[in-house]
Amino acid sequence: MSPSTDAQPDPYVEPVAFGQRMQILRTRRGMSRTVLAGLLGKSPSWVKQVEGGRLKMPKLPVILRIAEALRVRDLSDLTGEQSMAVALFTGPGHARLPQVRSAVNTFPVTTRCGAPSPRHLRERLVRAWAARHSAPHHRDVIGALLPDLIRDAQLAVLQADSAAERRRTQALLSEVYCLSQFFLAYQPDASLLWRVVERGMVAAQESEDPHAIGVAAWLATQAHRDSGHAHFDAADAVNRETLRYLEPLLPDAGNDVLAIAGALRFEAGYTAARRGDSGTAWRSWDLARAMADRLPADYYHPVTSFSRAVMGAHAVTVAVELHAGAESVRQAAAADAATIPSRPRRARHRIEEARGYQLDGQPEAALAALGKAYEAAPETVRYNGYARRIVLEEAESKSPAQRRRASELAVRIGVLAA
Repeated sequence: MSPSTDAQPDPYVEPVAFGQRMQILRTRRGMSRTVLAGLLGKSPSWVKQVEGGRLKMPKLPVILRIAEALRVRDLSDLTGEQSMAVALFTGPGHARLPQVRSAVNTFPVTTRCGAPSPRHLRERLVRAWAARHSAPHHRDVIGALLPDLIRDAQLAVLQADSAAERRRTQALLSEVYCLSQFFLAYQPDASLLWRVVERGMVAAQESEDPHAIGVAAWLATQAHRDSGHAHFDAADAVNRETLRYLEPLLPDAGNDVLAIAGALRFEAGYTAARRGDSGTAWRSWDLARAMADRLPADYYHPVTSFSRAVMGAHAVTVAVELHAGAESVRQAAAADAATIPSRPRRARHRIEEARGYQLDGQPEAALAALGKAYEAAPETVRYNGYARRIVLEEAESKSPAQRRRASELAVRIGVLAA
């Protein structure tokens, strides 16, 4: 039987024109022409003309913005030109990815190995989070720790000898999967990422621990949101349900539960900003800030980085996601990156600053911010699609100085060959 003539073509199979690829990828993301046009600063009519082939393929800076908005896996997926095969939002595969994948995919059922005690696992997790926040090459560090942590946490659950110990070890296993998600973000294995997201949530629910449930939900919200506009409702649903569960506990909650509730409040604002809903985005940021103000001045959540110190960085993120260039720059000037103790979180803030500066027409400042991000945590820049897009775009600048500076950074982060 011949295939249906109504079947949608695959943009990864040649030959498909640029406009057709753009339309297919947009549709798969569940994004309307109006939304895409707003993200690009263009009109819906412009999008329609490009998709219909009435306008030719735009120049590289616009292509990169389209790739960012549609979160394509590789630039050639959009252009169809293998000469433009540059990984953007998936990033290159880390050298330790095979070992982490093997550990995630292995389930101990019977074993002669004794499991470490929950206390021992907790101490190792504390050290792992500390290493993640302090190491410039944090993926390499946690990638080395994860295989043994995953195996030992699974064994601890398997060998728990009471209901109380099983709940305790499930909370630890959930946290190990959460640490795994930080390693797997932007790696070229989306199915593996979703396995750890789902397993982390299931283990957290089995633990009946409010903090573990909150952390797993926080990461699940991010995974849904980063899957594209079609998944924003799922992100909101996870967030909303978890906050409904946590809110009755907050009057008597400790700092960690307060912090995860605040982090979830901000995530609701982050998703709203991605939707272009300014009112909800800033209202959620205000609620998160009020939660942060209830925490000690020196408190810093070990997983989410939620704290008083990070709220300025969160404000930059909201403004950038709303595509408000001038407001992004204003918020960046007010934020104090030096107070963020985590190297990768500080680097992420610098990347958001760079996005804001570029939105505001300040490419030199954008490149300077990316340089500071690289100094803080090279791996964060290397695997961040927004950073890679800005560097590639500025490498095409008409200014020789900007072009040289961007090209040098592109080589350092592995986007361009030396």
